[in-house]
Amino acid sequence: MHLQTFVFRTAATLLVVGGIAACTTTSLGPQQPVPGPGATPQPPRPAALFIRPAAGTTIGRFDGVRNKGLDIAGNLGDPIVASADGRVVYVGGELPAYGNMVIVKHNETFLTAYAHAKTILVKEGAVVRQGQKIAEVGNSNSEAGRVKLHFEIRKNGTPVDPEPYLNGRLQQ
Repeated sequence: MHLQTFVFRTAATLLVVGGIAACTTTSLGPQQPVPGPGATPQPPRPAALFIRPAAGTTIGRFDGVRNKGLDIAGNLGDPIVASADGRVVYVGGELPAYGNMVIVKHNETFLTAYAHAKTILVKEGAVVRQGQKIAEVGNSNSEAGRVKLHFEIRKNGTPVDPEPYLNGRLQQ
């Protein structure tokens, strides 16, 4: 590995560990239905800013200490999709606890991390769209070889519980 590449990868890893969060991308959510005549208007439910990145069941929930995200079960090779529009800022496996990982910056506030990938389908710098396949579920460095996706949302560099963001209860 060339020294310049090593320095760049090391700097990128330090930024990831330090909790980077800066990219401007706008996400357009679905339109809210218009109530019919005589209907009592309900306050609009906010569209989820993020979508679930894999179809499997949740096998580990955010606790902020031992688990800084969600663990989602899957089969080897199941698709992992971008949770929201953004730019890929990291692809690699330098952080042993995360294995093969993709990090996407969504705006000035949020980034998402997708860990334990078997195959990564995007490159650093790529622009991705919500729902676009970016990787495949794997078992890199996960406990006892379990096949899963570890998914994190970071707000201003700090891990937050992804579930309220995935179901529209929280926007920012």
